Amino acid sequence: MHSAPSVNYPVGRSRYARHLLVSLWALGVASVTLASLQADGFDWRQAMLALSAVVAGAAAWTGLLQSAAPGELAFDGRHWSMSGGAPLRSARASVALDLQSLLLVRLDPPARSRRWIWVDRQAMPERWLDLRRALHARVVPADADPAAAPVHHPRV
Repeated sequence: MHSAPSVNYPVGRSRYARHLLVSLWALGVASVTLASLQADGFDWRQAMLALSAVVAGAAAWTGLLQSAAPGELAFDGRHWSMSGGAPLRSARASVALDLQSLLLVRLDPPARSRRWIWVDRQAMPERWLDLRRALHARVVPADADPAAAPVHHPRV
């Protein structure tokens, strides 16, 4: 059984993530506008739609402003850590959204709140595949018995 590679990868604000969030918000605003134009009059339903578009825009803007400060995401074979604005140690990482060249990663440090980061292929293309392998690999617990690990038999 092969373990995931150790990898260090630069993280920070991603312009592709920003474009994705702004595009999704614009699509939502267009949908709200279209729904309001098709209604007979402006009532509480259209007001709630408009309010939801404003709240979604404020949430997206806040998320963009608070996105990860430049740092480095590191995997040592068992745990993830991140340097930068608010460093993390011994976190578990999982991919929440995989767009092939852009990943939304959830970091779960013990006894701390969850953190979400965007990881962009353009930050370091030569290490991108190593990072993806490490994020998608199953981490074997330190106390696991290697003899009890499932055996993989290749197809013939």
